[in-house]
Formats: sequence, C-alpha cells, structure tokens
Amino acid sequence: MKLVNINYIPGEEIVETLGIVKGQIVQSKNLGRDFMAGMKTIVGGEIKGYTEMIAQARQMATKRMVDDAESLGADAIVGVSYGSSTVMQGAAEIIAYGTAVKLKPKK
Repeated sequence: MKLVNINYIPGEEIVETLGIVKGQIVQSKNLGRDFMAGMKTIVGGEIKGYTEMIAQARQMATKRMVDDAESLGADAIVGVSYGSSTVMQGAAEIIAYGTAVKLKPKK
C-alpha cells in the first residue's frame, strides 16, 4: 500500500477515488510512565517513554487506516495526515486519515 501526504503519486495515475479512510486509537498512560515523566519535567529533556508510546499509537492508527483502505480495494492512500487530541485525563487519541484510491495498472 502506497501512502503519501500529497494528493497525487508521482508517476502514477489515479483512476478512482474510493473515499476517506481512517484509523484511530486512544492510548492511555501508565503509572510508571507518569511517575518518570513527572520527574523529567523537573530536570527537563525528552520524555522517551511518551515518545515511544505516541510512536506505537501512530503505527497502530496507520495500520488501521491501511486495513480500512484494503477493505475498499485501494492501491494507495493520498493526502495522509495525522492528528492527536486529549480525550480525557491520561489518555490521548491518535488518528490517521487520507483518501483511498485505485491506481491505473502498470503495463
């Protein structure tokens, strides 16, 4: 599955737009990460536990978006974007979305 954040794929012809596809996950923090993050805010620097947690959540949201596109018979997803929001204290939503398309077959 080709994924691009632009609205076309260089060297390919889009022959059909199948619709918007998305994948989302709500990820919660754990107590150990919260404690270590609290300590890190005192001294400053990257909170690696949260960075890893968000990266994993983004991967899962991307996989779910791809699964959605595959269920429509898509060859690619154009206009891929990501968003995040806090849905409640201690939990964040990550969403991946784009437009599923069919590409002209190569000769």
